[in-house]
Amino acid sequence: MSTPEKQSTSRELTFPLSLPDNLEVGIFAQGLQSPRDLEFSKDGTLLTSLTSKGDIVALIDANNDGASDRSVVILSGLQRPHGLAFSEDYLFVAEETKVSRYIWDEKNLTAISGKKILDLPSGGRHFTRSLVFDDSGKLYISLGSSCDVCFEKHGWLASAIVTDKDGINPSVFAKGLRNSVFLTRNPKTGNIWATEMGRDFLGDDAPPDEINVLTNGGDFGWPICYGDKTHDKTFDKKTYKQNPCNLTLSPAHQIAPHSAPLGLTFINSEQFPSDWQGDLLVSYHGSWNSSTPVGYKVVHLDIEDNKVVGEDDFLTGFLSGSSVKGRPVDLTFDKSGSLYISDDKSGLIYKVVRK
Repeated sequence: MSTPEKQSTSRELTFPLSLPDNLEVGIFAQGLQSPRDLEFSKDGTLLTSLTSKGDIVALIDANNDGASDRSVVILSGLQRPHGLAFSEDYLFVAEETKVSRYIWDEKNLTAISGKKILDLPSGGRHFTRSLVFDDSGKLYISLGSSCDVCFEKHGWLASAIVTDKDGINPSVFAKGLRNSVFLTRNPKTGNIWATEMGRDFLGDDAPPDEINVLTNGGDFGWPICYGDKTHDKTFDKKTYKQNPCNLTLSPAHQIAPHSAPLGLTFINSEQFPSDWQGDLLVSYHGSWNSSTPVGYKVVHLDIEDNKVVGEDDFLTGFLSGSSVKGRPVDLTFDKSGSLYISDDKSGLIYKVVRK
């Protein structure tokens, strides 16, 4: 692997963060209202969704100093926009109750001629929708459950659906996914990977959060199962002759309960160690109902043969004692291999580069 050109981050952190010694982190953009999803256009413009504000903004680093010089509002007045995806010359945006496609104009930084391609059921408790395309051009959309734990009336809730880029012939791809807020494609295998948050109010030690590899027709068990085929007897009080979860799919990786895993991305960057290529980075947004705070960090998952074989901390410092300084959300790489991480508590986007 050749030595990558040195990249820069020009704004210093407002609170200390720790990461591996060969990397450094700075602030790429600040003053944003709860940035969530991150997506680069094919020409290298970074977009983020400001879900609570209803905007999609582009962040421009005109002088290439490693920090955004200005933000441009691409779309506004949307209903809880979250997921973003580019395909060909189009920008796809997922709002709570629909997915729309816009013509993307890189030169003028505009998204025009918006067309709704698919209606979605309203979210209730979990209203974010995320998007990812596979190698064949199929569009995958994650939809969380409307509740903490219940039987859904709409078959798309608590699932990942798949459709073509025109929104025609949508169908459930995988189900039993309580709240898979983010999806990503494994560039080596083409598989769609997803984070999933487990239900609440079973104490500090259950259920685990999960990383799942989605399969067509796969059932990951919610609402009556969680983790590795564990029956949720607190919710489902029926009596069975055998474990009703035996036919559900096991997670690729179980995470400490209440960590709240969100964005995930596979490493393909010359700025990162050679033995990390193809591994996974995942944001743990952090707990809200655990007696001891957990999460609040970005982790590195060691991947071998499409399986998770190890986990270690990558970026920490968002939690200082009982004080929450930040909450990482999404992650993505630019063409140079620099890593960008959104933080919806501090209103920042971080940039991680090789020293």
